Amino acid sequence: MRDLAKLPKAHLHLHFTGSMRPSTLADLAAQHGVRLPSALLDDDPLKVPADERGWFRFQRLYDAARACVRSEADMRRIVTEAAADDAAEGSGRLEIQVDPTSYAPFVGGITPAIEIVLDAARQAGDAAGIEVAVVVAASRMRHPLDARTLARLAARYAGDGHGEVIGFGLSNDERRGETAEFGPAFAIARRAGLASVPHGGELLGPAHVEAVVDSLVPDRLGHGIRSAEDPRVLERVVDDGIALEVCPASNVSLGVYRSPADVPLRALVDAGATVALGADDPLLFRSRLLAQYEDARTVLGFSDDELADLARSSIRASRASDTTKRGLLAGVDDWLATPARSSG
Repeated sequence: MRDLAKLPKAHLHLHFTGSMRPSTLADLAAQHGVRLPSALLDDDPLKVPADERGWFRFQRLYDAARACVRSEADMRRIVTEAAADDAAEGSGRLEIQVDPTSYAPFVGGITPAIEIVLDAARQAGDAAGIEVAVVVAASRMRHPLDARTLARLAARYAGDGHGEVIGFGLSNDERRGETAEFGPAFAIARRAGLASVPHGGELLGPAHVEAVVDSLVPDRLGHGIRSAEDPRVLERVVDDGIALEVCPASNVSLGVYRSPADVPLRALVDAGATVALGADDPLLFRSRLLAQYEDARTVLGFSDDELADLARSSIRASRASDTTKRGLLAGVDDWLATPARSSG
């Protein structure tokens, strides 16, 4: 078996606060005198039902973690460690998602907040030997006009390179807000050349996937896993070339599927979908990017050739430069050319 940590890959679905190491969260909580819910420091992954109360518990824990991030130094530490952790798992390109609104009160506004993240991304990526780019994300829990403000901010820093904003997203509870009302914000982002990368199709089913496709014109869809439930919707996703950022650990922890074996990753791949595996919020789900590839191998039976194809899909779906993509894709070929170790 080949070492999956050495398989070059791109990580396209990782949230800023959710990327934190548990040890870092404990440090920040102690530093700022914040009392954390014990679940955030437990070894067991968060597992909740996919209902209103389950999501409320997840969001409460996420908000508690976010409340520990209170300075520029905290923000830089999170990016630095996220880049180092991804590099250790074979990621050559990280596109980390952040809503600067959450950290603005501590650093003087949303503009300083995003500039801190971008500068930290450049420095952290250089130190770790990978590229780190940023997705600015609005929240469904806020007014759509707030999303337009963030889209204009993202547009000011648009680019495809290291330490630049490459996309605009929409996160939080899919059941909140009217999807179509966020369309104008995504139009602003698209005019600036940013990738459209909203969440959709995890807590809600194929009808929601189609609503997001209609209103927000995604290049990539955060999750999108439940498009597998309707062949017509899945065919549309495939035909439109929309990449799916599939996060199996999130799906299981949030009660969408009972176990990793139930996640329809194979069905998506067999239908021709472009799939990029992601970790989403490893702080809460206790499962990083590498574990998603390991589960695809050990639970779902993906061969090394198929795992290499998943890695290629993630690289091609990224907003990395053509030069970076060629280098990472060549690395995937080299990985496959290396003889597999005996498992006996």
